[in-house]
Amino acid sequence: MRARAFRRRIDRLNQDFDEGTSIQLFIFLKETDTLVGGITIGLIRRGVAQMCTLGYWMGEPYAGKGHMFAALQIVIPYIFQELSLHRIEAACIPSNRRSASLLQKAGFTKEGHLQKYLRINGQWQDHHLYALLKDDHRAKRN
Repeated sequence: MRARAFRRRIDRLNQDFDEGTSIQLFIFLKETDTLVGGITIGLIRRGVAQMCTLGYWMGEPYAGKGHMFAALQIVIPYIFQELSLHRIEAACIPSNRRSASLLQKAGFTKEGHLQKYLRINGQWQDHHLYALLKDDHRAKRN
């Protein structure tokens, strides 16, 4: 049963990619080919919005070692240059200081508080909303 559910998930990821609405990326350690985390460029919106939502996860043994920050240094320019998007949004639970610190270090600005935004572990959780604009990213790089 688990294999079937996983296959459905992969099929959905492929469909989202083909439709241009989501891209799932995985982070591997170069030395060992070990899967350590992932990044989702999701809810890609075109038209007047030209934006996406960034989601990410890191395996606990690999957290806090700079892997996600290094990955974002590749993914963020890809979003702005290759996908030609204008805005990236990311949200994190207020108590997740490590995630908030990562977003700020990557250039994101906190924009607000979202009440009961996402259902995490069976409970609706508040989140802080962060965003990074293409022009702000470009200015910080120059």
